[in-house]
Amino acid sequence: FEVQTWYSAPYPEEYSQHKILYICEFCLKYMNSSYISHRHELKCQYKHPPGNEIYRSSDGEISIFEVDGRQMPIYCQNLCLLAKMFLNSKTLYYDVEPFLFYVLTENDNEGCHFVGYFSKEKVDTGNHYNVSCILTLPIYQRKGYGNLLIQFSYVLSRIESKTGTPEKPLSDLGLLSYRNYWRLTICYELRNFSASNMAANTRQRRTLSLHSIAMNTGLMVNDVVTTLESLKFLTRDPISGNYAIRVDEEVVSCTIEKWELKKYKTIEESRVIWAP
Repeated sequence: FEVQTWYSAPYPEEYSQHKILYICEFCLKYMNSSYISHRHELKCQYKHPPGNEIYRSSDGEISIFEVDGRQMPIYCQNLCLLAKMFLNSKTLYYDVEPFLFYVLTENDNEGCHFVGYFSKEKVDTGNHYNVSCILTLPIYQRKGYGNLLIQFSYVLSRIESKTGTPEKPLSDLGLLSYRNYWRLTICYELRNFSASNMAANTRQRRTLSLHSIAMNTGLMVNDVVTTLESLKFLTRDPISGNYAIRVDEEVVSCTIEKWELKKYKTIEESRVIWAP
């Protein structure tokens, strides 16, 4: 397939001066002619990203691979150059060793085809970032893959018993995707909370708080507050000045129903094989 890029990337001059850049969808090697690309296709040994497969959906249609920037620097550098053509805020190209890359693929008999990825630093520097950069190729957008990658990043955070947030600044599409994910995730959490409390007796009922929402979802408290405000679920007592969470169940139901009608794929958490 041929894709129109959005921004320029710092490929070597002998490649960037061509109108069309050919990229192998398996190893991400870049080439400047269709002849070289065809020759490479015949002998490329890659049929999936060069890392550990840490997730495969139950139907086998999608996988996520963890690729270490230190172990596979060329692949990861090529991935960053590819991302730069669709992300204006992308600045990392060659210093990939401190990062892990989580590559999403669609699978068929020919191999695991690159769909998108996110990266994150191996060592938490104290900012609690669980994503440094995130991208879904334009031809795979509007299929729910951006939401799936975001969901996976928070699954990893919860496995680590941490909360996380994406590194800023986000692209316009990235910010929109995260806001949609946060709204949906908090609506699911509020619905589950309401259902469990209705089923429990008085002594077993839980208390809803910003901290409990954050720990159950993996979201940072600041992101929880921002999302509750956007949903108009936070109210302030004019006398005491204290805030309370007031849930509109109709908004919760409509948000979830609208999402589920799209029938996008989501992460089956029991199928994630990963440890910090």
